[in-house]
Amino acid sequence: MENSFILYKGCWISKYPPHRSSYISKDECVSLLNRGGILLRNVYDWDCRDETSFWFVIKDSFSGMEELSSKMRNQIRKSLKTYDVERVSANEMLQVGFTIFQSAIENYRVKASQLTLEDFESRIRQNEKAGNVDFWCVYEKETHKAVALAINTLHDDCCDYNTMKADPAYLRGSTYPYYGLIYEMNRYYLEELGVKYVNDGARSITEHSNIQPFLIDKFHFRKAYCRLQVKYQWWVGIVVKLLYPFRKLIPVLKVKSILNMEAMSRNNY
Repeated sequence: MENSFILYKGCWISKYPPHRSSYISKDECVSLLNRGGILLRNVYDWDCRDETSFWFVIKDSFSGMEELSSKMRNQIRKSLKTYDVERVSANEMLQVGFTIFQSAIENYRVKASQLTLEDFESRIRQNEKAGNVDFWCVYEKETHKAVALAINTLHDDCCDYNTMKADPAYLRGSTYPYYGLIYEMNRYYLEELGVKYVNDGARSITEHSNIQPFLIDKFHFRKAYCRLQVKYQWWVGIVVKLLYPFRKLIPVLKVKSILNMEAMSRNNY
C-alpha cells in the first residue's frame, strides 16, 4: 500500500486514478506519515450514489456535436475554423509553452507564484520522462502562433486533464480557443482511444477556478461523487480540531484550504 502513495508538497496522495483508490487503515496512514509530510489525502467509494461533499469532474461519454447545444456547436466550429488543435512533442511545448503560462498566471484573480523558465523546463522534461504525458497546443491558423495549451496524463483506462492555459488576450474575443481544444481532447481520448473517462480533477478546496462549472455546463462533464479520507500528523490534527469551528473566519488561504478539506471529509461542506 505504501508504494501506492507519493509525497507532494507535504501531502501524501495516491499515484493512481481515483477509481482504483480504496480506504486505507489507520496503521497504513501512520506508517506513511512517519516517513514525512503533514497530512494524507485519499479517496474511496468512487462514483457512489450518494451526493457527498467531495467529487471529481469527469466525462465518460462522447457523442460528438450532437450532444451539445446549438450555441456551443457554433462556438466550437468557430474555434476550429480559427485555430489548429494539435498534439505536440515535449520540445515544441518547451518552445511555445512558457509564454502562455506566464501570461495566464499574470491574469489570475488569486495571485499565484511566478513560474520561472527553469521550473517550466524541468516540469516538461519530467513529464516527457514519465512517458505517459500528452502535450497539446492551439495555434492561430493565420499566424501559427500558439495561444493555448494542455498537459494531460494518460493512464491505462482514463486520462487526467492536468493543465490548461491560454493567453488571456485570445479569451476576450469570440474565437474560443478553449472550446476547440476541449472538444478535440474529448474526442481523441473518449472516442479514438476509448478510455473510460477523462478527468478534470477533484473539487477545488480553494474555490478559485471556474473551469469545472464551465465543463459541466458546456461540455456535459459530471460529478463523480466519492468519499474523502484525510489523516494528519498528530500536531496538525490538534490545530485542525481547534480551528475547525472557526473555519469560515480564517483569512489565511493555506489554513482555510486544509479546514475546507476537513469539512469535505466530514461530508459537511
